[in-house]
Amino acid sequence: MSDMQRASIALQSARSVVFFTGAGISAESGIPTFRDKLAGLWARYDPQRLETAEAFRANPALVWGWYLWRRHQTTQAQPNAAHLVPSRLAATGRQVSVVTQNIDDLHERAGSVGVVHLHGSLAHPKCFACHRPAELSEEQLVVQGDGEEVEPPRCRRCNGKLRPAVVWFKEDLPRTAWKTAMEMVTTCQVLVSVGTSGIVTPAADIPEIALAAGATLIHVNLEDVSLDNANELMLIGSASEVLPALLKAAFPTA
Repeated sequence: MSDMQRASIALQSARSVVFFTGAGISAESGIPTFRDKLAGLWARYDPQRLETAEAFRANPALVWGWYLWRRHQTTQAQPNAAHLVPSRLAATGRQVSVVTQNIDDLHERAGSVGVVHLHGSLAHPKCFACHRPAELSEEQLVVQGDGEEVEPPRCRRCNGKLRPAVVWFKEDLPRTAWKTAMEMVTTCQVLVSVGTSGIVTPAADIPEIALAAGATLIHVNLEDVSLDNANELMLIGSASEVLPALLKAAFPTA
């Protein structure tokens, strides 16, 4: 029996399923990963040097401009076929949750609700000083002209500079998001890990945590990232092709 057949049987039998997604699923919608070389105005910059508190302190206008550019990318991108699968599976009556490392809103736009963002979201900024969330008008979030630097808006509470509400390098994950994710991962019957690199911890530990809790682990990736566990299945290929095929194999009418 192939891993695809075994994976479809696991989905059919499961009452609760968690999709754990990484940059690979959004890359198919045109959003570059941190391993991709940047293009255009940002080609000479290293994303890992921009996504830090130190970089923001040194040049907040540069980092805010980078944030606006990334947000513009996500608003222009569209959910792909892989993003649609969790909500379609939920329509079969199963409890389906999404835990993502991505900071875009493509899962929500594809119909998933209650998405847990381990690394924050580009949807709303927060204050660098007092950490309170902030709301901005669409005009304030538009990429302005051809320049790379844009002075960040100020917090209405403390007048601190606003920053993206995402987890930068060397920062801890949001406690509430991590706790919620752990509750989902340790109680699900199937974890579908999609497009994850297995590099950024502690999120990278989630597949092993699910296995240790007794779940069946289904990997969907362009390369073999399996851990050689008996309850682990490896489906190699693009998420936008493999996930719809898996759903069709498990539920032909879904």
